[in-house]
Amino acid sequence: MSNIKNCARCGKMFNYIAGEVICDVCKKEIEEKFQEVKKYIQENPGSGLRQISEECDVATKQLKKWILEERLMFTENSPIQITCENCGARIQTGRLCAKCKATVTNALNDTVKQRQQALAAEIAKKQKPADPKSGMKFLKT
Repeated sequence: MSNIKNCARCGKMFNYIAGEVICDVCKKEIEEKFQEVKKYIQENPGSGLRQISEECDVATKQLKKWILEERLMFTENSPIQITCENCGARIQTGRLCAKCKATVTNALNDTVKQRQQALAAEIAKKQKPADPKSGMKFLKT
């Protein structure tokens, strides 16, 4: 069964598999633009978002998306200020600082372990041997 969708960027129909609803042609164009932006930042490390956007002809929204996805990273002396969404610490890329990422990861791991233990206990409870008095009885012949 095929899943035909319209590309969110160009509107053309394409066979959608997973991820963003963007056709392969647009994905390729976006990746080429990303490589152009990456090169520009390497050659012009002091550039701000607006300057990068204008010089590379890419929306600041797209630049911010690449930053949040941790595809773009900025040095400590960059004019682009990114802060951790949890504690406000200055970071170079993404949404969270290393400390907050570790806290979230540990909390998630603890939750998964608790659910696994609860599931194992539930399974063990269901597999508990029946009361010997209620077992099968045989008639003497």
